[in-house]
Amino acid sequence: MTKAVHIVQEVDIPSGVSVEIEGLKVRVRGPKGQLERDFSHAKGVLIRKEDSKVIVEAYFADRRKKALVGTIAAHIENMIIGVTKGWRYKLKIITTHFPATVRVVGREVLIENFLGEKAPRRAKIVGDVKITVKGRDIIIEGIDLEAVAQTAANIEQATKVKDKDRRVFVDGIYIYERGTAE
Repeated sequence: MTKAVHIVQEVDIPSGVSVEIEGLKVRVRGPKGQLERDFSHAKGVLIRKEDSKVIVEAYFADRRKKALVGTIAAHIENMIIGVTKGWRYKLKIITTHFPATVRVVGREVLIENFLGEKAPRRAKIVGDVKITVKGRDIIIEGIDLEAVAQTAANIEQATKVKDKDRRVFVDGIYIYERGTAE
């Protein structure tokens, strides 16, 4: 097993975005809001700001540290995209047997009459995301990619069909598009 002497990844900071770094805590502020993330679990990785770049680096890195450097750089990039453009996931409501209705109540998404069930199926809303139901589409938007993606996954999992033939019972809510909000 060979160790790389110095692994470096750079992330550019666009104008209008400010990044603050305190040890392994990163705070990103932009026109859409602020995100904060703690990378203190990443022992042996250094994060610093230089001019208009965030530099993530590790010395004498094994496979784990190399992976951590790339992962942390990708997380910071996603935070910057989140505070400048925002994230959007689109889901499609597919029903062939019973007309399901979807509505947002508080911090939950209620899916009623799914496969004719009496009790509504519930999906938890994670973080500060905005959910819009337009006809057969559900649009989830927010600045935190992980909160938007987890909310979409929770909705998709809530409508998972069990103990039936999936070729016949294709009902469900499925993610069909994901990307930036702009």
